[in-house]
Amino acid sequence: MHGHAPSNPNRVVLFVGGDAEAVPDPHADPRDRVGPGDVVIAADSGLHRALDSGSPVAHVVGDLDSVDPDRLAVARARGATVHRHPADKDATDLELALDLASTLLDPVARRLDGVASIHVVGGGGGRLDHLLGDVLLLTSPRFAAHVVTTRFGPARLDVARPGAPCELDGPARTHVSLLPVHGDASGVSTTGLRWPLLDGHLAAGTTRALSNELSGGPATVHLEPGVLAVLRPGTSGPPIPKRPGPYDPSPAAPPDRSRTESGRSESGHPSPPEPSTPEPSTPEPSTPEEPTS
Repeated sequence: MHGHAPSNPNRVVLFVGGDAEAVPDPHADPRDRVGPGDVVIAADSGLHRALDSGSPVAHVVGDLDSVDPDRLAVARARGATVHRHPADKDATDLELALDLASTLLDPVARRLDGVASIHVVGGGGGRLDHLLGDVLLLTSPRFAAHVVTTRFGPARLDVARPGAPCELDGPARTHVSLLPVHGDASGVSTTGLRWPLLDGHLAAGTTRALSNELSGGPATVHLEPGVLAVLRPGTSGPPIPKRPGPYDPSPAAPPDRSRTESGRSESGHPSPPEPSTPEPSTPEPSTPEEPTS
């Protein structure tokens, strides 16, 4: 299959490296299936995964330090454009590939009110710092205009934002964890989970919503405002007995004890100013290499 990209895509499938078992299985998750209108981007050694799945690669991105030169030649001969970056760079290959995906999809997102989507397929595993960085990157405000979904090996990551709820499905007792990222999440309400939330507040850093479970069938996650990483790690829980006391589905925000009416902290020192939001960094320039004829 040749990698000529459609001129007006509404979905990017992005392959990244990692453990070998993450070659897409369309029977396990239909989102892994590459359709005729999708653009396929390979980040560095994700090219191997994409080619092994028979996907038509349109773009290869990264410093290419982990790519087999013969397989890169195959992709180029099939029509892929290679965006080669220097090894000494300020972003991971995944971030560079997501920036390209966003550039391709931004006109579609503006026209279709944000329904353009990015689906990332990778192997998972590897370094903890890379894994945490990937989760923060995939949930960042930079990609809020797109529906972002991810499969890292057996794990799934969806992103819930205000006005963009997550819809999940799976067998009963499948683990689901809700992690507030980039700050607190408020107005969190769910359906189809064993321990529901109703207009709850999840503070950044809390484990309050880890290891929930699907009830069996469709489930939804809504919030307003904030961002939630909705994780299905690919595990399920054994039956556990009910808790002895009542369950509170509406956790409240903790009181702010750090400030007084005078604007000073409890220690008596002036409270620090609110942190500013830094401007997003400019992506590293690449030198596109046109496909061979």
